[in-house]
Amino acid sequence: MRQALAFLTPFPGARAPTPGSLRWFPVVGLLLGFVLGALWWGADHLWSRTVAALVVVVADLALTGMLHVDGLADAADGLLPHLTRARRLEVMQEPTVGAFGVAAVVAVLLGRWVLLTALRPNPLLLAALWCTSRTSMAAVVDRAPYARSGGGLVSAFSGSRVPILVVGAAGATSLALSAGWAVPAGPAAVVGAAAGFGAIVVLAMRRIGGFTGDVLGAAGLIGETAGLLVAAARW
Repeated sequence: MRQALAFLTPFPGARAPTPGSLRWFPVVGLLLGFVLGALWWGADHLWSRTVAALVVVVADLALTGMLHVDGLADAADGLLPHLTRARRLEVMQEPTVGAFGVAAVVAVLLGRWVLLTALRPNPLLLAALWCTSRTSMAAVVDRAPYARSGGGLVSAFSGSRVPILVVGAAGATSLALSAGWAVPAGPAAVVGAAAGFGAIVVLAMRRIGGFTGDVLGAAGLIGETAGLLVAAARW
């Protein structure tokens, strides 16, 4: 649990990830969602809904150590332009951020702020969506090919496949929590989050032949944002 928490957040300090920590990803996502949801609810009682939404967006960046935003920027720079597969992987490893990465990060963060502004604060919704994104990460590792032959940060989880029962239990938990927020909007949002995550992974499979850590980070953010978009529809 501590290793999964250290990998996905800056807490409780640097720890080397191990294959066994992968199964704790859904739990970490659940905790992050509840913390952010509680902060969202509390901030809404202190400030306007727009300010409360901004607090959540900034807090999410802090609690994740900007790991997933960095992945989104790198993945956008590598997957979106017209490049060869080898060049895409090279670009994703470069420390600089290009126009595609900047545009993607700005669009996603702005979108999350607008969508949170449009929704009524509730910890159950964020817990469900954040759990879905981390569960999806855990489900993809060792079920999809890794794109880099030389390995990378996520390759530390190689050889560990999260049991389908764990994935199913986490998915059922997300659906139950979302239903506690609203029906049918909540469960539909969870499905939307999973679909958004899957769309990024499929794009990566087509363009670089597999996933990387950057792809998982980008897919997690896009999945959560897609879930918020579905939740904010006029049900």
